[in-house]
Amino acid sequence: MRPIQMVDTRTQYGKIKKEVDTAIQEVLDSAAYINGKPVQDFANSLSQYVGVKHTIPCANGTDALQIAMMALDLQPGDEVITPSFTYIATTEVVALLRLKPVFVEVDPRTFCMDPAALRKAITPRTKAIVPVHLYGHAAPMEEIMAIAREFGLYVIEDNAQAIGCDYRFADGSVQKTGSIGTIGATSFYPSKNLGAFGDGGAIFTNDTELANKLKMIANHGQQKRYYHELVGCNSRLDTIQAAVLGIKLTHLDAYNKARKSVAAYYNEAFAVTEKITTPFVAAYSDHVYHQYTLVLNDVDRDGLNSYLAEQQIPSMIYYPVPGHRQQMFASFGLTTADMPTTDWLTERVISLPVHTEMDEEQLAYITSHVLNYVNQ
Repeated sequence: MRPIQMVDTRTQYGKIKKEVDTAIQEVLDSAAYINGKPVQDFANSLSQYVGVKHTIPCANGTDALQIAMMALDLQPGDEVITPSFTYIATTEVVALLRLKPVFVEVDPRTFCMDPAALRKAITPRTKAIVPVHLYGHAAPMEEIMAIAREFGLYVIEDNAQAIGCDYRFADGSVQKTGSIGTIGATSFYPSKNLGAFGDGGAIFTNDTELANKLKMIANHGQQKRYYHELVGCNSRLDTIQAAVLGIKLTHLDAYNKARKSVAAYYNEAFAVTEKITTPFVAAYSDHVYHQYTLVLNDVDRDGLNSYLAEQQIPSMIYYPVPGHRQQMFASFGLTTADMPTTDWLTERVISLPVHTEMDEEQLAYITSHVLNYVNQ
């Protein structure tokens, strides 16, 4: 049996090696390492795939979120509502810009923002909502967008873990996550469903005026070189990464399909025990399984984590310390410290390997050992 990894980027690369190597060599031959033609080609292809008018490539997913907030002219002290149960980047940029993070609970089934909790958290200082499509499952965007319209709020979708996920509206229409809010932000970190060979990110919007502003902020606040109209930053996707991503984008649907097959195997295997709750998929959402995350019931989660490591099976806990309990926010005077659902989840979730290169032998080995531990 091949060694089991949380993410097997090496084997994935081997299957598209000729395409990727050719694309990289073309960049090397052109010597256009910054803003070369593959950057705009990739942006155009990604816009078409996601279904948005504008894609602005940038250096990473954290920058994508920061630039989005900068473009909306949010001011220090403005409140931004976000789930506490997410990776720190989502709320880190809120603090960095001296905005005030307001943490809300998630649905314990989907791990995504609870619209009822969102509504209760809105105050006159609220300016934006940042729903997170966590682990590859969509947040309830139809309800979130309705609340945002009611209160005149911006919506920034954190789509770093759900690229390619379909959202189904009540009227039957379908949109990709990242295309629904005011702005969408995503990451191309190598382990993502659409991963680069280094860092990378992108910002999505259907608003042309806003797109121009986002581009300026990502490029030192300038449209014309040396004429800086806004305070900006230096955040760009380099040409080699764009060339790699352009190739991998053509395989993204197949990659997501492979992840779904892995999840289906796990789901069937774990259906035999009530000690494991497998990922829930809401009627409105697809699931692209950036992570395959279980909720354990009356199981020693840390014990299972250690046992799996002894069996050479990697597993991860995303995320052991939620945002509302992070020391970095201690000075913000947060009033959302009582979050029982989030705290309950952080004590019970564990993620198993899920990626495009897993085979049945590996899956059988993983599931048998998980069941062996939880049923002992």
